[in-house]
Amino acid sequence: MMLVKDKPRKGLILLLSGIAEVIVRNEINNRVEVLEVVQKGELIGFSSLADFLGMTDDKHEGMVEVRATTSAEVLFIPFEVIAKRWDDTKVHDYMLTQVSIRLKDIYASLAEQVKLARNMGEVDALMLRVQDVMSHKVVSVSREATVQDAAIVMSSERTSSVLVMEGDELKGILTERDLVERVISKGISLTSPVKQVMTTDPISISPFSYYYDAISATLTNGIKHLPVIDQQQVVGVVTLSDLLRKKNESMMKTIQKIEQADETSLPQVKQAIAELTETLLAENVPILHLLNIITKLYDRLVQRIVSLSVHVIEAEGKKPPCAFAFYQMGSAGRGEQFMLTDQDHFLVYEKAEGKSYFDRLGREITAHFEAAGYARCKGLMMCSEPRWNGCIGDWIGRIRNWTLQSTNEHLLLAQNFFSYRFMTGNEGLHHRFEQEVQELLQRSKIFLYRLAQIERDQPIPTLDQPIRSLFKLERKSIDMKKEILFPYHHSLQILSLMQGKLPGIPLEKIDELTEAGIWTEEFARDLKEAVAQVLSLYVHKRWQQVKQGAGVTTVFQFTGLSTREKEELILSLRTLKELQNHALAHFAL
Repeated sequence: MMLVKDKPRKGLILLLSGIAEVIVRNEINNRVEVLEVVQKGELIGFSSLADFLGMTDDKHEGMVEVRATTSAEVLFIPFEVIAKRWDDTKVHDYMLTQVSIRLKDIYASLAEQVKLARNMGEVDALMLRVQDVMSHKVVSVSREATVQDAAIVMSSERTSSVLVMEGDELKGILTERDLVERVISKGISLTSPVKQVMTTDPISISPFSYYYDAISATLTNGIKHLPVIDQQQVVGVVTLSDLLRKKNESMMKTIQKIEQADETSLPQVKQAIAELTETLLAENVPILHLLNIITKLYDRLVQRIVSLSVHVIEAEGKKPPCAFAFYQMGSAGRGEQFMLTDQDHFLVYEKAEGKSYFDRLGREITAHFEAAGYARCKGLMMCSEPRWNGCIGDWIGRIRNWTLQSTNEHLLLAQNFFSYRFMTGNEGLHHRFEQEVQELLQRSKIFLYRLAQIERDQPIPTLDQPIRSLFKLERKSIDMKKEILFPYHHSLQILSLMQGKLPGIPLEKIDELTEAGIWTEEFARDLKEAVAQVLSLYVHKRWQQVKQGAGVTTVFQFTGLSTREKEELILSLRTLKELQNHALAHFAL
């Protein structure tokens, strides 16, 4: 603690190094709120200076406290010294400048807090809890009940699903769709036990989860019914219909457009998802949840695009000659897609004899992507291109070439490739492909060293230089993508490849590396928070650019950031820099 509440201040404090926080404590719940972050070159204690100089009649002790968040060096300036020099023009002007800068920042921060407080006061569906929209009535049958018994219960209770229970324990779920697809269409006897046709271990949700958690779970898993469980007890069910009833007509139309998209309506999906993104942003849904929801919607669009492409060729009497797997890379591969960007994808198929068919399929997929609003990749990283389309043997040869001849071009290709995520196709082929890639990487340690070399030449900006020069004088902007997000992703990529892990979105990789003992759980929490802060700033600023019709850029001017955004960015960079150091430490000479 640098300054304690309700104790007389005896002078100003000039921060020479480190970072401090001005805080206030809520006496009711003892919660600490950070009012301001004070950085190198800034002063603390202006309000007490006014009292000392006799500029106010209301003598009061400080209601706030100041604490150092890092090791700090300060210069203590007694008020008596300042009073003696008060007639010095240089001292007077310096103080006036400091007060003006601080007052400007505080007003901006206060305005932002007022706006946030008002927004939080608006009760909107996306901020509701599951318990506010779920059905509290639990309709269930036993595992031994017949299919006909379950159908009768659904009819009498006017519900589209029944839970399958054994005592108080949830064993499964049976829906109307299950009755059609698993019983009627297959001629299963109505006297068969429910346990033969139910979905076992159904996905469930907590009653305290948010609306957007529930909508994400349904869209992600392609389901319409979520049992609600609290302390291992079933307390209700929430359905997709329950969720959609809480939103307006545009939300329902958005979902319908995605699920019913065909070749002529593909372009409409882009606008539909954009409208949903706008809603999520306006309602301050946490950024990681927002990205999860929007990415999953785009995933469904991608799967639809591949399916439509296959159907186009099938209409000519040609079917896939062997199994194939389709992958996306870049922001889509990382699960961070919030707007349609350019295309980044590749195609793997089982047998070399299928080349002619899959060359054609690659062209169809790329064309359908373009029709949906995805721009063609300037670097031609698309499955319509020969080096992003091939059988397993072709791919292993390419990757081996990247690892053995680690030129800058090959490393760039590899960095993008290893951000991949399996989207659709044959899962057996996918697992075989990954296994061969893993075996190849085990013999390519020099490749990881070369990746680390590139990252060493692209350090994440640090706080070593004065904050004043970072934000006010020398440096006017920062490229969020090239200087922060890319190094963050590449550092995670290197650490994951070292552990033999290939796919996975960044948050999954952070959890895996935590389990592997690469860092502590505390650091993992700090890292996720830093990532959330950076992504929130990145997404909101990019979205504003789109809405304003301005040129979309990843370079942000510091003058366009609020005080709070600057403070959060500074602290987040420190954590992300530590991540980068974790990756580089394994390759120190």
